[in-house]
Amino acid sequence: MDSISSIIDFSQKSLWLSIFAIAFNPTAWNIVARNEYHNKTLTRVFGGNVYNGCYFLALSIFSFGILRDHLYQAALGDQPRVPLLPQPFDVIVPAGLFLVGQTFVVTSTWALGVTGTFLGDYFGILMDHRVEGFPFNILRDPMYVGSTMCFAAGALWYERPAGLLITLYVYIVYLIALRYEGPFTDMIYSKRAAQSKASVPKKEL
Repeated sequence: MDSISSIIDFSQKSLWLSIFAIAFNPTAWNIVARNEYHNKTLTRVFGGNVYNGCYFLALSIFSFGILRDHLYQAALGDQPRVPLLPQPFDVIVPAGLFLVGQTFVVTSTWALGVTGTFLGDYFGILMDHRVEGFPFNILRDPMYVGSTMCFAAGALWYERPAGLLITLYVYIVYLIALRYEGPFTDMIYSKRAAQSKASVPKKEL
């Protein structure tokens, strides 16, 4: 039986750079978004325009996401190749995972829009109602699930066991991020609901 070191090369700097990037992205964006909610830093930078501030954050998140994916692919290229699935499943499974994963990512982005996807609620740009259509009618966090599936697809396609380890790491990072992001977002909408209820005049008896 092969040892772990024979199928995963922990000495490769590209592996650790990829791991760092994966943790950096959700951590940084949650910190920036919470700061925006409390201090309106980006809004002030853009002259009080919350939409420009949100679009700037969206562009930053998207750009760093591309960099993260590039670093992941580079890390896979430096790792030992080990057959993981028999033919033809070595093609069918990763292709299917990637297709479904990308479908979740793209459709959730389409359903939420730019501001809904990229933390616009922290800028005060709130949606009128909760999105309940596909893919949110089958998954609570389809974007995170879809992204994780794409990481797994890459690991299986390139036959890199290290990629599966990174995918597990991605899943854990997303779970931690959701423990902070989810409740905070719920608080924002609960606060709006309470303010709206308080502003409704009571009917005279």
